[in-house]
Amino acid sequence: MVFALTMVPAAPAQAQFWQCVTFARAISAIDIRGNAKTWWAQAAGRYLRDALPSAGSVMAFKPSGAMPQGHVAVVRQVLSPREVLLDHANWSRPGKVERGVRAVDVSAKGDWSAVRVFYAGAGGLGTRVNSLYGFISTAAQRAISLPKVQLASR
Repeated sequence: MVFALTMVPAAPAQAQFWQCVTFARAISAIDIRGNAKTWWAQAAGRYLRDALPSAGSVMAFKPSGAMPQGHVAVVRQVLSPREVLLDHANWSRPGKVERGVRAVDVSAKGDWSAVRVFYAGAGGLGTRVNSLYGFISTAAQRAISLPKVQLASR
């Protein structure tokens, strides 16, 4: 019996089919496995969970009819108290990565409980309002993003 070994070049990252969870885990400091809808509960006691976005934190979407498994995305940059840029996968196009896309807090209270996210098919913010659990981050990420308080000298 003869076996032939061949070298198959690795596919470039953009050619890979990405799920949101594998992409978020690969580019963030959050190491959670399983469907996106389980990340918020799994983060309890392991990571910080709150309603404030910070660069590098993971935005955790609640499951819905359109997204029965939920969704996760990584905050690239906080632009304002109600607007961020996200990096995520499997949103506008199946398996594709999108970087630097806009997400806007559209909640009535400004608490990041509901967002609209850029959708390529619409060429702008999608029309669907998505519910969030919140943001998952590490203590180090949160410390970097908190405003610096100057102590008064005596």
